[in-house]
Amino acid sequence: MDVEALRKGTRGVAHRTHLNNAGAGLLSDRTLEVMVRQLRLEADIGGYEAADVRRDAVEQTYASLARLVGGQRSEIALFDNSSRAFNAAFYSMRWAEGDRILTGRAEYGSNVLAYLQIAQRYGVEVVVVPNDESGQIDTAALESLIDERTKLIGVAHVPTGGGLVNPAAEVGRIARAAEVPYLLDGTQSVGQFPVDVEAIGADFLTGTGRKFLRGPRGTGFLWVRTAMLDRLDPHVNEIAASVWDGERGFTWKDGATRFETWERSYSNVLGLGAAVDQALELGLSEIAKRTFALGAELRERLDGLRGVKTHDLGRVRCGIVTMKVDGVQSEDVVRRLADVDINVTATEAEANQFDTEDRGVHPLVRLSPHYYNTTAELDRAVAAVEQIAQRAAA
Repeated sequence: MDVEALRKGTRGVAHRTHLNNAGAGLLSDRTLEVMVRQLRLEADIGGYEAADVRRDAVEQTYASLARLVGGQRSEIALFDNSSRAFNAAFYSMRWAEGDRILTGRAEYGSNVLAYLQIAQRYGVEVVVVPNDESGQIDTAALESLIDERTKLIGVAHVPTGGGLVNPAAEVGRIARAAEVPYLLDGTQSVGQFPVDVEAIGADFLTGTGRKFLRGPRGTGFLWVRTAMLDRLDPHVNEIAASVWDGERGFTWKDGATRFETWERSYSNVLGLGAAVDQALELGLSEIAKRTFALGAELRERLDGLRGVKTHDLGRVRCGIVTMKVDGVQSEDVVRRLADVDINVTATEAEANQFDTEDRGVHPLVRLSPHYYNTTAELDRAVAAVEQIAQRAAA
């Protein structure tokens, strides 16, 4: 991987140390150029006409996403964010009183709220599977909790609030054996390391463009296993999703596009496609190798500072690193780092409800390097954190 060349094609690194890729990765120049070109085309010839001109490129975005996750083009639906993609699958399931949802303590806050709404609406039970001794989802406990009422297993591959990588493939093995649908939230994993839906055994996968894929904000996608389509009743219907029969009925369109809506930002869709293609060219294994190494180095160096402690769980940990500075509020650490042009963010209890119930550690400072970051940037961040910790201890 030619990191220097990648940095030359990433304008944001020239004036900031960006360690907030779990929030939003920096756009590459090539992605930005694709998006601007489409906007200019819309300005020149009109929005509908520009969409027609770029129809093949839009189609390629679907194909690239399918290749990225190991699925088929017909199994991909595009959305404006990953939460809408998650909701499109989740709310399309047919719920009844007494059904059970099994999930983990690492589940993302918006997913949890969706579970709780369905629980209130239909009398569904939400069961939180405990963590094992390492902090990842306890797969033995998961297996023991499955019964004839279990309607869904929903798991975050990587949480928003830490570097944990849940054992997604083992969860998939258990789900397949029990014939229970499996919804995997890949928001923080897709683009950071290889995600193969067949190897994992998921039935649904959701992802976003803006994070480790380095795509534009306002993009997300859903992958749905073809065999699941007839078990779902899409909760929104419109002209992009179905075909009117000429009278008082309709039929759903083939494939996952039945979950989509007609209007979209074509600039964003093409930008997402460009970002996915760049990730595929670089290779997800190579991306993971570098990103995980940067995360491990950063985690080790922060733990070596007096008054600083990291809080990442799991047997496998990715590029996301969370920590606290003794005597300093996490939001204040984020602000002080921003003052010296270092981008990080803080986790929220509301986005990590079940983890908060278990550990009570949020908010944490979250640092998330990616493959285009350098050791020199880690040096700068660690030195800045050390200075904050020293001032707090003085």
